Amino acid sequence: MTPTSSSVTVAEIRAAADLLSTVIAPTPMEFNRGLSQRVGADVFLKCENLQRAGSFKIRGAYNRMFHLTEAEKARGVVAASAGNHAQGVALAGQMLGIAVKVYMPVRAPMPKVQATKAYGATIEQVGETLDESLVHARAWALETGAVLIHPFDHDDIVAGQGTCGLEILEQCPDVRTIVVGLGGGGLLAGIAVAVRELKPDVRIIGVQAEQAAAYPASLAAGHPLAAGKMSTMADGIAVGLPGNVTFPLVRDLVDSVETVSEGGMSRALLFILERAKLVVEPAGASAVGWLLESAGTDEIEGPVVAVLSGGNIDPLLMLRIIRHGLVAAGRYLQFSVRVPDTPGSLAAILADCAGVDANILEIEHIRTGPRINVDEVEIALRLETRGPEHCERVLAAMRAKGYTVVHDGVNA
Repeated sequence: MTPTSSSVTVAEIRAAADLLSTVIAPTPMEFNRGLSQRVGADVFLKCENLQRAGSFKIRGAYNRMFHLTEAEKARGVVAASAGNHAQGVALAGQMLGIAVKVYMPVRAPMPKVQATKAYGATIEQVGETLDESLVHARAWALETGAVLIHPFDHDDIVAGQGTCGLEILEQCPDVRTIVVGLGGGGLLAGIAVAVRELKPDVRIIGVQAEQAAAYPASLAAGHPLAAGKMSTMADGIAVGLPGNVTFPLVRDLVDSVETVSEGGMSRALLFILERAKLVVEPAGASAVGWLLESAGTDEIEGPVVAVLSGGNIDPLLMLRIIRHGLVAAGRYLQFSVRVPDTPGSLAAILADCAGVDANILEIEHIRTGPRINVDEVEIALRLETRGPEHCERVLAAMRAKGYTVVHDGVNA
């Protein structure tokens, strides 16, 4: 990799680590056997979801705010965030005695909004995306003199996030591959600066949500480009435009930027919950999602460290994602059949489902509709299944019994 011209150095990252040593403790790194078996190499999880305020963001926020002048601290700070950066800035402000105002998107997860308020910040919810909220934060900074604490695009932020890279090298000195979720790039850039200088042969991979991926096109163009679409459940990495500080670092120091599907993130969240007993948000599961999707298609040299960047998830969103993950993993099957509107038809299909060992969770009996003949009834079923092969076996059995399967959700 070609050295970057950025002013962020390992010395600055080490200085940030010394500063943060009195504020936070190193997060755990856990070996995961199930993921290792899937990937074909030893995989360790760097648990930034267990960090103070629930994500890595306190690292950069505290480092940035500590270095403000006394006059700047007196004017207060302003930030824009979907949640994790907001909590990091609010917590740092609480510890440093700095007034904090945060602009958050109108659909920011309620637990993140409430946690930010609990740390003492003033909240205003505006805009649909982080980029829209950032416009309001910049305007507030110009109007009041408050210092804008950017979520990723500042040397002190990058240096603070880079302390995670130092911990990775200390906790897994033989690491060969590091996989990091990528939004604006502060965490990935910081880790890359630390690791590339101290262990240059490590492969570093950034992972974006494919529904909000600005970096692939930007890297191809050679300069930051706005994402063409922004529609992802991973609000923590839903950033529409790479930063001027982070982009060259990612370009020069990161081996590749990959994408992960929405289904991949939901499956990863479920996998981490079941197999690692850890709660993460979709953005925090992005690295694991890519590993699961690429298993068997990308030769990944171990030991591998996947960073779980955050664990701040709305329980209601978690319920939806768990269901989505179960469907994506073939653990739920949804389909409808049309049968004669005669006594015993419903009982027969229930018995046929039991005959293929599918547990019925929900059932809906639909007697009228544009697709239903007067002598028919449509039965919608949601079944608990044991994986994709079992789903296909259930559907094949239904068709073999003569049922007309009008819709199936095996790939929903």
